[in-house]
Formats: sequence, structure tokens, C-alpha cells
Amino acid sequence: MNSTPSPSVVVAAGDIRIGSGRSRRFVGADHGAAVSYFFVENHPGEGPGLHWHPYPETWVVIEGVAAITVGDETLVARAGDTATGPAYVPHRFTNVGDGVLTIIGIHASATIIQTFLDED
Repeated sequence: MNSTPSPSVVVAAGDIRIGSGRSRRFVGADHGAAVSYFFVENHPGEGPGLHWHPYPETWVVIEGVAAITVGDETLVARAGDTATGPAYVPHRFTNVGDGVLTIIGIHASATIIQTFLDED
């Protein structure tokens, strides 16, 4: 193997923050990484609309309780749990707990590609 490795980097949370909250959007291609992720903090009842990706997604629940719907199945994941969903299958998650849900959605792609089903 004769290729030179990419330099290691630290990406500051403030550089990938979404809006004024603590949620973040990391696009791997912008930083020499082969994966991307969303680090999300949602209040009870909050979560993204139904959407899909052309690659699998893995969710890691850091804090709280999430109802994760993948296709026709709804899974309940708690702090410390990991859930997965296959490519092209519509999915969403919702904070069904009493406190903040902290969840990381890992995208098996250097870029984030998502199609929302409830958009006009």
C-alpha cells in the first residue's frame, strides 16, 4: 500500500452546529472521513419526519428513549442501545421519553443523502 494517509483532524462542535442548539451535522467528505453523522438533542415528542437514505443508518442512543420506526416496525431504544436500518427503507425517530433524547445517527456514507417523504 503506497498511499499517503489523510491527516487526522478534530472538528469543533461549533463548526458543525445546526442552528443555535447543540445538534450537529458532520459530513465526512468535508473532513476526509468515509462516514457522516447527525448528533441530535430532541425534547419530548420531537424527531425528524419520515425519510430514507441510499445507504444503511445506525442510531446510538446516548441519553433518553427513542421510538425508531423502520418501515412497518417500531423499535424502542434506550440510553446505551444501538439500532440499525437498511438502505432505502423509510424511517424516523421520536423522543418518547420525559427528558432530552441525545442520539447519534451514523450514515454509512461520506455525504448525507436523505429524501423526506412528507415534503410537498
